[in-house]
Amino acid sequence: MLRKLVICSVALLGWVTSTPANAELRIFACEPEWAALAREIGGDKITAYSATHERQDPHYIRARPSLIAKIRRADMVFCTGAELEIGWLPLLMQRGARAKIRAGKPGHFMAAQHVPLREKPIAVDRSMGDVHPDGNPHIHLDPRNIILIARELTKRLSKIDAQNAGAYAQNLKSFESGWAAQLMKWQNQLHDLRNMPVVVHHRSWSYLIAWLGLKEVGSLEAKPGIPPTASHLQALLKIAAQAKTKAILRTPFDQSAPSEWLSQKANIPALILPFTVSREAKPGALQLLFDNILSLLRRANGQS
Repeated sequence: MLRKLVICSVALLGWVTSTPANAELRIFACEPEWAALAREIGGDKITAYSATHERQDPHYIRARPSLIAKIRRADMVFCTGAELEIGWLPLLMQRGARAKIRAGKPGHFMAAQHVPLREKPIAVDRSMGDVHPDGNPHIHLDPRNIILIARELTKRLSKIDAQNAGAYAQNLKSFESGWAAQLMKWQNQLHDLRNMPVVVHHRSWSYLIAWLGLKEVGSLEAKPGIPPTASHLQALLKIAAQAKTKAILRTPFDQSAPSEWLSQKANIPALILPFTVSREAKPGALQLLFDNILSLLRRANGQS
């Protein structure tokens, strides 16, 4: 009997020492911006992994076995939603998600559910191109949305990990204070960019354009996700010249040929704007993202 008690005690001791009481919460983020925001609010209480990096189009990702393994260990899945990840996230969830991160649970956090969505179509059919029925999902490029999502994220983390709720609340307070100061700084730069005429490659920049008050005069894609035709580019060339367009905006993962063609023909700079932060972004990276975007746009508009 004594021998059995000793064995049980040793086994219990081994379980306790291998399962720390303050284990970090594991967050599976679909995009780098959400991994970065999770690190801002979670601090040293969480670890965040991004399924994509800054040069990947988050629409088109393979549901690789390595991602299934990552999501299987997650305590929270933190994604954009609004069908941005429709081509791969459902498969990951089906193959690897535990019950606590499925839809309806606090560990299932879709950012787009907590901000107003732009460009929500009345009806959708295939002739319209790659249109999102729930609205434009690229919500992270309006910094006013970031703070709304940060607040909701704090609530979710506090539900999942109540013992660290105080730390999350304090981190949010610090983040809110710093973000408010940045919004004021950026606001002072916005008047220089109001009505700046731009051409876009894709509907990636709608939230940024609305926040900055830029004037979108045309799109290289006649329909979302559909490569431009020669006739469309010729028509856009006239429109861009008449509007005295200052820049053509594309992401690092958009095809370069259409914007380079228009740039050369119309003598308009083709800007590759950063679309998100790096996969392993540290706190402060989201601020730098907007700083860099504004700097590039101001330079194209003739301001220092």
